[in-house]
Amino acid sequence: MTVKTSYAPGEPIWVDLGSHDVDASRAFYGGLFGWTAPPGMDDFGGYTNFELDGHRVAGLMPLMSPEQPPAWSCYVCTADAQKTTELVEKAGGTVIAPPMDVGALGTMAVYAEAAGAFFGVWQPGQHVGAELIDSEGTLTWIELGTRDQPRSDEFYGSVFGWGTESTSDYTEFTQEGSSVAGCMDVPPNVPAEVPGYWMPYFTAADPAAQGARAEQLGGTVVAPMMDFPGGRFCVVQDPHGAMFGLLDLKASA
Repeated sequence: MTVKTSYAPGEPIWVDLGSHDVDASRAFYGGLFGWTAPPGMDDFGGYTNFELDGHRVAGLMPLMSPEQPPAWSCYVCTADAQKTTELVEKAGGTVIAPPMDVGALGTMAVYAEAAGAFFGVWQPGQHVGAELIDSEGTLTWIELGTRDQPRSDEFYGSVFGWGTESTSDYTEFTQEGSSVAGCMDVPPNVPAEVPGYWMPYFTAADPAAQGARAEQLGGTVVAPMMDFPGGRFCVVQDPHGAMFGLLDLKASA
């Protein structure tokens, strides 16, 4: 378990869920992870925070348009959202939502990267990001599915200074020698019209059992538990279609 009070620029800092039914989403993730979420704040469009043991762990917001698909969004820490926006544009990305102050909480911006995936940045103010990570039911990893690996590698290197460590089928984005995120080709069973995407993984000591629990709550296991050199995982779709992973990482030797 890690309690966070600050993040370095370039670190994943936050994830939030856009939902057409926030009450149903509150019930699903509460049943799966034990999260709670107070009523949304009118000043911020109904946005609220999922909490676990008194710590903010993720966000929840109502989608404003029926055309928007329910989805998890991933955010990276920045010390200067305006400067990051300039780097995104220079690297060939698109600004979806320019830097916007969220009261005294911080500053956010949303982009589409050069290969098409959406992501955001958060410049912390009073809201430092996820306050609890790497413990059961909390954020532990984010991963990019891309349709153009070389282009994605170059883009995030230009924007965040991330390096890469790659095997034949997986890349880890690195910062100062530490892995901060993953990247892989979009699986072949994903329809061709679906662009690249970022997806969060939440800690689960037993991904198979948690996947079964998600199905009992109305979700779907779309990738059953499998082992990999660093641990084991499965991928789940919540009742409204938002995708996320359940991940059990091996302890470092």
